[in-house]
Amino acid sequence: MKPLVLAAGLLASLAALPALAQQTIRIGVTPGPHAQILEAVKPIAAKRGLDLKIIEFSDYVVPNAALDAGEIEANSFQNTPYLDNQKADRKYRIEAAGYTVNFPLGIYSKRFKSFDAVPNGGTIAIQNDPTNGGRALLLLQDKGVIGLKPGVGFKPSVADIVENPKRLKFLEVDAAQTPRSLEDVDAASINTNYATAAGLNPGDAILKEDPKGPYVNILAVRAADKDKPWVKELVESYRSPDVKAFIAQTFKGAVIASW
Repeated sequence: MKPLVLAAGLLASLAALPALAQQTIRIGVTPGPHAQILEAVKPIAAKRGLDLKIIEFSDYVVPNAALDAGEIEANSFQNTPYLDNQKADRKYRIEAAGYTVNFPLGIYSKRFKSFDAVPNGGTIAIQNDPTNGGRALLLLQDKGVIGLKPGVGFKPSVADIVENPKRLKFLEVDAAQTPRSLEDVDAASINTNYATAAGLNPGDAILKEDPKGPYVNILAVRAADKDKPWVKELVESYRSPDVKAFIAQTFKGAVIASW
């Protein structure tokens, strides 16, 4: 057989082979930036053999329940203090696989352009889960608005407030509902993903958390899966130069890459 005929036959045989199978990874996210970023990760992960199926959840509770139950393989929506609290309360067998991005928490208002303008006795909505609500209180303490008991750690509650010179009242609501609460309160603590989904501009927050501390978000997987090859591929796909550039260009500092 002539070499050219042999080569042509070989190419035809290769073309007839099915495409290499990809491993399907169902990954839970909350709406907004987390979902947008995973869409940017998707084509990069595909080159590494992962077919990402992005599943949106409207709150912070269901993604961990779904992951622990095996309904999804990973999630991307939370920071380590929140996961630690969920594990302590619900005995989830979930671990952090890698760091992703930070969403500096903001205090927003439809009534006032600065926090100084919030009146004495004003009402502030904060998240009703210990991690995010505590984060809001720590932000207010960092900005000199309130004082908290020493040694409260990362999950202080309203009961831990020991200084409140403006006599502010605090309304605790579900994190996903904080944007809606702006119609009824003087200001609200809102996580960036919910702020952007509600059409708020993170740059308009009247108080903003410094992008530091333990609040970098994570990719989480079941403890039994943590050392599987696909987890490493997922983390490296996320933490790629292309995704970092996408985050910088898309969110203009409202979301910050951790790498």
